Amino acid sequence: MTTYSKLQLIKRHMFAMRNGIIADTLRSAGSPFPVIFGMNLPQINETAAMFGPDPDMGRKLWNDKRTRESLLLAPMLMKADEMQADEAIQMATSVNCTEVADVLCLKLLKKLPCAIDIARRCLDRDIEDPIIRYCGVRLLWNLIPAHNAEAMQLAQIECTLGFELSSQLAERLVEEINFLNSED
Repeated sequence: MTTYSKLQLIKRHMFAMRNGIIADTLRSAGSPFPVIFGMNLPQINETAAMFGPDPDMGRKLWNDKRTRESLLLAPMLMKADEMQADEAIQMATSVNCTEVADVLCLKLLKKLPCAIDIARRCLDRDIEDPIIRYCGVRLLWNLIPAHNAEAMQLAQIECTLGFELSSQLAERLVEEINFLNSED
């Protein structure tokens, strides 16, 4: 009888859940990953429930930069209460597409006490990568209403910097915060 490691079991599960239509659609849309199984987010959530939480496995999967599903699953396996700020910042500043940034912010970064610091770091004026800047603004969305004032300030600055992807998202964030503030 063959015994598989947990990583092998996860990869075999991903392979079993593959969807060629979704994978081909993502490839034709310009997804940056050489390996795409085509799993949807509910399937990835189910996979996380089956195999996690497991921060060590999350780190292994995060280091698999070639596989889309590995990077989407990794933050779901991590534990926010065990995450160090430096590691979280490294993850946020190494995202390579908006989909990974969205999942990373929603499933992990927003839960960290240092989340606003991570957003600030991603939006540092020295950062020119549009995906990292997008990650910073995306994280701000997850931090309202708790950090409305600072999120507003950072988003307003981002609107003026000319990074198309993050500026558009920041404009929507400013509108949302203004709407929430008008409800008070």
